[in-house]
Amino acid sequence: MQNNSKRQFYVSQDIYASLSQRFLNLLIDTLIEVLLFFIVLVIIAANIEAKGEKAFINNLGTNTILQYTITTGIALLYYNICEIFTARTVGKYFTQTIVVDENGEKPSHETILIRSLCRLIPFNAFSFIGISGRGWHDTISKTYVVNKNLLAEKKRLFYSAAQDENDNSGN
Repeated sequence: MQNNSKRQFYVSQDIYASLSQRFLNLLIDTLIEVLLFFIVLVIIAANIEAKGEKAFINNLGTNTILQYTITTGIALLYYNICEIFTARTVGKYFTQTIVVDENGEKPSHETILIRSLCRLIPFNAFSFIGISGRGWHDTISKTYVVNKNLLAEKKRLFYSAAQDENDNSGN
């Protein structure tokens, strides 16, 4: 929602997604990632089995670095693809939340990449404890997860008030 007004909309804490919404986002998105992990494993195993390399399949279950590499790759692809194109993941669709920048707009590709990489920080999930609904991957990337409907309503009110000010100043 673009506006020619000199006033700029800024995200406020009253439209942040609740901690329960954020937890549900995490839970749903983790389930999706696990599902994707198993799909990737089946594809890898089928390809390797077709080539007859049973040693690799046997090693796959015990190779922690390979498992971490695959799960990290899946997580980065999942979050980047979802949030770059729609600013939402499956969990965010379910909870009616969306990722935005400080002006309530869709973040840039670079910002989403930073956000996704920050999810890999150890104990990132614990960064929500004791603060107002923003984790390290939010604060470092300067993004916000907000209630989509409240954001739309607040922006509509903000820009209609700004338009009224412009109309009245022209008289």
